[in-house]
Amino acid sequence: MKRHFIILAVIIFYSCEKFFMEDPTENNHINNFDLLWQVIDEKYSFFTYKNINWDSIYNVYRPKVNNDLSVQEFFDVMAGMLNELRDGHVNLYSNFAHSANFDWHLGHRANFNLENIHNNYLVSNFFSAGPFLVSEIDSVGYVYIPSFADEFRESDLDSVVEHLYGLKGIIFDVRNNSGGLNRTGRLIAGRFADSVRLVSYTLYKTGPGHDDFSKPQPNYIGPHGKKRFLKPVVVLSNRRSYSATNDFVMNMAAFPHVTVIGDQTGGGGGTPYDYELLNGWRCRFPRTMTLAANGFNIEHGINPDIRVNISRTDELRGIDTIIEAALVFLSSRSLKTHIQSENLQDY
Repeated sequence: MKRHFIILAVIIFYSCEKFFMEDPTENNHINNFDLLWQVIDEKYSFFTYKNINWDSIYNVYRPKVNNDLSVQEFFDVMAGMLNELRDGHVNLYSNFAHSANFDWHLGHRANFNLENIHNNYLVSNFFSAGPFLVSEIDSVGYVYIPSFADEFRESDLDSVVEHLYGLKGIIFDVRNNSGGLNRTGRLIAGRFADSVRLVSYTLYKTGPGHDDFSKPQPNYIGPHGKKRFLKPVVVLSNRRSYSATNDFVMNMAAFPHVTVIGDQTGGGGGTPYDYELLNGWRCRFPRTMTLAANGFNIEHGINPDIRVNISRTDELRGIDTIIEAALVFLSSRSLKTHIQSENLQDY
């Protein structure tokens, strides 16, 4: 009985240690670990959605921490704990390293070959405007956007729409675009809006409980810019279409003349938030959730309307199977629209 009491006392003391630090302001490994665990516990968005038991993760990683660890050893323990969240928006930054989790694309098909695109698709009437690389293929506009990381001039976007306005359709290629600024994608989407449409809902973390969120806040996108393109549009996606690019795909898909072709996006449906620890390291993690207009949680990615993979045979020949599928689709859509127009004229 005495032995059992001692074991129980040790377990209780150990499991409650994070709540009874002698001086929680002292900058040491133990306090920094407990602070990081608690901040994530109270503010991270996806515990319930991902079915993560954060308490059990504490019990796995806390025994690995003591104040005698080297700085690198301590960083590795902290990064390991954060990686249990399986989230590309969760990072730890120090003055010598940063952690990142790439589960959102590792182990999935690339479905992208930039060299083939440059050699075979960015060739006819090619020009660049800000981040946009623009070409023309069989009377279809092709626009590759490698990143949303930087602001761009709206005049660049206006020039792209103006240049492609007379064509039968546009392909927006955001494969391997890992995100950046949500505002960039929203500005682009406004040039293709047929009307003001509900595109998503945002839920904000409001309290320390894992399910403490605000009511879903609606987000709308309406027509914007000098000229809008309302003919058929295709957005190309793959597993490396992440974060702000994930949002862009969702926003564009809200318009009836837009079709998503390729592979599922990588996800990343929460807005990151920064927090500084006692030792000056910064952790980054999402404090919101995003739902598509139909209520679908986009954290783990958005399925395309038409799923297409690049075949190995095509890739070796310099052919992008996904672009070719988009061209075939737009040709059929263009033909259908033309026939409908001819029939209307008969009446």
